[in-house]
Amino acid sequence: MISLAQLCGQLGNDLVPEGGGAVPRRQISGVHISELDDPTPYLEGGELLLTTGIPVSAGAEKTRAYVRRLVQRNVAALGLGLGAGVDEVPEPLAETCAEAGLALLLVPDGTPFMNVSRAYWDLVGKGGQADLAASLGTQTALARAATRPDALASVVKALAQALGGWVVYLPADGGAETLWPDTVSGVVPQLREETARFNMAGTQSAATFQLYGTDVVEYPVLVGRRTAGYLAIGAGRKLGKTDRQIILTVCVLLSLKAQQDQEASGASAMMGAAVAKLVLKGYVDAARALAADLELDGMPGQVRLLVLRGSRPESGGPGDAAAAVTALREEEPWPGLAAAVRNCSLRYTADGLTYFLLDAGARSDTEDGRGVDAGSEAGREGRTGSQAVSGTSSGSREAPPEGMSAAISLPLPLEQASTAVAEVAAAARRADDGVLAQVKGGLDARAEAWVAALAGYARADLVQTVRSYLRHRGQWEITARDLNLHRNSLRHRISIAAKLIDADLDDPDVAANLWLALRRTG
Repeated sequence: MISLAQLCGQLGNDLVPEGGGAVPRRQISGVHISELDDPTPYLEGGELLLTTGIPVSAGAEKTRAYVRRLVQRNVAALGLGLGAGVDEVPEPLAETCAEAGLALLLVPDGTPFMNVSRAYWDLVGKGGQADLAASLGTQTALARAATRPDALASVVKALAQALGGWVVYLPADGGAETLWPDTVSGVVPQLREETARFNMAGTQSAATFQLYGTDVVEYPVLVGRRTAGYLAIGAGRKLGKTDRQIILTVCVLLSLKAQQDQEASGASAMMGAAVAKLVLKGYVDAARALAADLELDGMPGQVRLLVLRGSRPESGGPGDAAAAVTALREEEPWPGLAAAVRNCSLRYTADGLTYFLLDAGARSDTEDGRGVDAGSEAGREGRTGSQAVSGTSSGSREAPPEGMSAAISLPLPLEQASTAVAEVAAAARRADDGVLAQVKGGLDARAEAWVAALAGYARADLVQTVRSYLRHRGQWEITARDLNLHRNSLRHRISIAAKLIDADLDDPDVAANLWLALRRTG
């Protein structure tokens, strides 16, 4: 808004305070001209009212009544134009204005009231340009912040600083919030409760509520028709039109960022699924090469194979999968399970089962510094810095989705995951609903004896022959080339090996156990 001081400064001697005193620093909402005895029905308050003096030239009592009506209507100032109605300031008017605290300004003879109105609107226009320039500057700063590696934190900080308050971004999936400044972390639990109600209402418009006596406005951040998160703002001042435009700009930036993250996550999931399939089919070397080409994170040396039945966590993010698995009742709890599932990029779905190759060395949430397991009181309320892991709305473990069960293997080398997949998948299908079974499968007790029998054959290297045969899945031509043997010679050796161990090398169980035993013996 424009102040009286600004307007007087703009007009110079064309608008001066009566008696030559200081100009009051009051804000004015407009300039209004009226010669009515009671112009208040046409005023909203805050105006500079201009008159030629007709309403104040009918005696002291009417003048006092006139001034009282203006004060009651919260008129900011009275401007008296000299030369048309009166040539000097009536004494009752000056006294009454001084007693009532109503600023009295003079417009000298020969100065049209239009000059005062024009000066006011010139200042309004300049103020609008300044606001526009400030808005453009802020939006430029926000756009630059969105291009940084820590785009989310940078945008949140820039918005909070622009509004002179605090800002919190809450992902809709219950993930870690981003906020600025850190000192506002205490309001996060209450914000989550308000956001939960906001989310349950199914609305996709802004909402306003009070928190600790502060007005909080919350905007949904949308990706298409899906809500990706909520932007909660506690401004340090009353929000104006320009502020709201800046907030909407931030919502658009966050929406674009969320969409980019989703696309990147989808691409990463597809690449991880391709690598996982190769591992579980036994092509570990090919999987390692593909992972390197795709610049995926390092492949774990030891894994635990998890197979999940009855749900589709692959359709959500890592956090959704972790929540689904940790809702199951574990036969033998693994503290690192939630962290391993959340960080797992090697997973894919086939025939109603979702397969996870979990890093067997994954640490628990407490150990890796991300808080404690979701669902605990500490997990819901404990946090440090500007990030935190959110928990559930209840301190108890959530019920697993209906019809879900799972099975998990003991730690095993990545190269052996393919030999365990059938057993773990079968255990997942057999497990009762809501149960995470542990598979403790081991080598067939005869496997080491088989290796010893092959190694004891002196007329040919049956160990190397069988190893190559199993590696190439019983394909004669490829195995013969690998061993530099004639195909008939290879068939003869495999026949001898089968007789020595008294088992069919093409039997999947025999092949799996013999392969693992051969690897153990080097």
